[in-house]
Amino acid sequence: MSTNPLLDAHALPPFAEIQPEHVVPAIETLLAENREAIDALVARAEEGARTWESLAAPLEALNDRLSRAWSPVSHLNGTMNNEALRQAYETSLGLLSDYSTWLGQHEGLFRAWQALKDGPAWETLDEGQRRTVDNALRDFRLAGVDLPPEQKRRYGEIQSRLSSLANTFSNQLLDATQAWHLDLSDADRLAGLPDSALDTLAANARAKGREGYRLTLDFPSFMPVMTHADDRELRREVYTAFVTRASDRGPNAGEFDNAPIMEETLALRHELARLLGFATYADYSLATKMAESPRQVIGFLEDLAQRAVPQAREEFADLQAFARDSLGLEDLQPWDVGYASEKLREARFAISQEELRPYFPAPRVVDGLFRVVERLYGVSFEEDASAPRYHPDVRYFRILEDGTPIAGFYLDLYAREGKRGGAWMDECRVRRLEAGELQLPVAYLTCNFTRPVGDRPALLTHDEVTTLFHEFGHGLHHMLTRQTVADISGINGVAWDAVELPSQFMENYCWEREGLDLIAGHVDTGERLPDDLFDKLLAAKNFQSAMGMVRQLEFSLFDFRLHQEQAAPSAADIQAMLDEVRDAVSVVPRADFNRFQNGFGHIFAGGYAAGYYSYKWAEVLSADAWSAFEEAGIFDPETGRRFRTEILERGGSRDAAELFRAFRGREPSVEPLLRHSGIRAA
Repeated sequence: MSTNPLLDAHALPPFAEIQPEHVVPAIETLLAENREAIDALVARAEEGARTWESLAAPLEALNDRLSRAWSPVSHLNGTMNNEALRQAYETSLGLLSDYSTWLGQHEGLFRAWQALKDGPAWETLDEGQRRTVDNALRDFRLAGVDLPPEQKRRYGEIQSRLSSLANTFSNQLLDATQAWHLDLSDADRLAGLPDSALDTLAANARAKGREGYRLTLDFPSFMPVMTHADDRELRREVYTAFVTRASDRGPNAGEFDNAPIMEETLALRHELARLLGFATYADYSLATKMAESPRQVIGFLEDLAQRAVPQAREEFADLQAFARDSLGLEDLQPWDVGYASEKLREARFAISQEELRPYFPAPRVVDGLFRVVERLYGVSFEEDASAPRYHPDVRYFRILEDGTPIAGFYLDLYAREGKRGGAWMDECRVRRLEAGELQLPVAYLTCNFTRPVGDRPALLTHDEVTTLFHEFGHGLHHMLTRQTVADISGINGVAWDAVELPSQFMENYCWEREGLDLIAGHVDTGERLPDDLFDKLLAAKNFQSAMGMVRQLEFSLFDFRLHQEQAAPSAADIQAMLDEVRDAVSVVPRADFNRFQNGFGHIFAGGYAAGYYSYKWAEVLSADAWSAFEEAGIFDPETGRRFRTEILERGGSRDAAELFRAFRGREPSVEPLLRHSGIRAA
């Protein structure tokens, strides 16, 4: 055994042993060993015909060893962030970016892959292996393998810099989020907030050794203020701090400003696309997606906007009238919209998220989630309390089929300091076969829900329940795969605009009586969600649904047009583009100081650049897939079996459009999405 845990073989990451000082030496060692091994592999391949066993299999083993070292580091950086780890992570990012460029531009390796495709071994490959070879050759070209030396060097510089910029964007957003707080000595200004929110704010204060209440910009603190605080000035103050994070405005103006990061990022992305022969970064982005052209994406989004905007305007006019007549708010401001909407929801449907919370204690919800999956796919779950963990809140589970483990996952539900916001699924281990041994897939499932206070379990909102189901859908895609080649296993090799299909599909169980009876149970009595509350929940499902849809279309159009129409935009150009899109599709008022784009991590620090439209694109697929279950029964075993075998198990082994047609028996239709979303234009 080495003295560096990241270099040792482990079934699961040895979190307790991993220290920041291990990170850079481990990555340097692995990258050096990989380079040497790959050069030797290519030299050997020159001597004879290329086969899967002599080329692809050893390459996959090298990639997997590197992935098993980097995966826990990357995950800890997102969930247990501290200065020492951050520095080690940033240094390693540069090393990994350089290695990725070297790998993608390795002409000898490219020729070896090409020879595998052109040689006699091609006929012996199965569908998944062929897909892997084709993807590899495509990715070589997207990495500039055909470029002359000077342009190759520039490609590497751009990729390295983009990696660094994305990390800086994410760090500055996290720092800006954590830099602001508001301490209140008593609850006078917090009138309207439910007890659950007051408990959270009091716990925030206690954690910092203070009396009273601490408001932060983390979602479990921010959201209750925006939807429940009667104090309009408090809402304005918190809203202002939130929408100016990492910008030149607001309480921390200029301190963590992401504007220069965005400017440089967009300019470099455009240069990268042009270097590779694409007209724009949007064209480059679509090279690995289902959508065939920028025109198709824009047409898709504008078609949805045409159907949804008129209804969204009606919904907002309705909200304005209610706010004026019932709340005395003559001029509805952005910081009033969430508050007024919640009041209107309560008035119209006599239901609130808070009223539902007691029926969604976190342990019951998690157990219900497992029972839904058990009924759908015939698997079972067991917790392993002895598995290595990185925080006391984290739990580890195995998925079993016929009593045999087939996958595992870490469940990390609650918000805390040093953990980036949002919810996500990530890969810990990928399912693959090596020397006859099957490596089981393991996932990280991460959320930022309100923490339990005292000895009471955390009580989730219905929105949080759907978020958990969404992320678990991604997890099932990763964990129920039957592929044994890493590059097409789970979500690997799946077109980005199809990857949300399994996640959005799972959300539907949170709206069905049969599903909710497994998920919901009163925290004190265990009773199921009463019929009157269920009816109200269902009646309120599509409350302001058109407003919600145009908000997503605003983000999607802004992202795509930004990467299609702007070569090197300034911060002012970015703002102008956002304003232009908002003029076309948005219906809510906007504040001049709002700098939403400075916190748009999906496109500046995630994988969604010129791809945010994927959420809506995949929603068409998921709504249509769900309609098959509506027709047959939401727990119909045969339909569940087909969804598992045609979608979840296939991973990236076939084109996403082919997989959908195999499951549904036809091309996708937009009508189920419009119907499920309550868009009357359907």
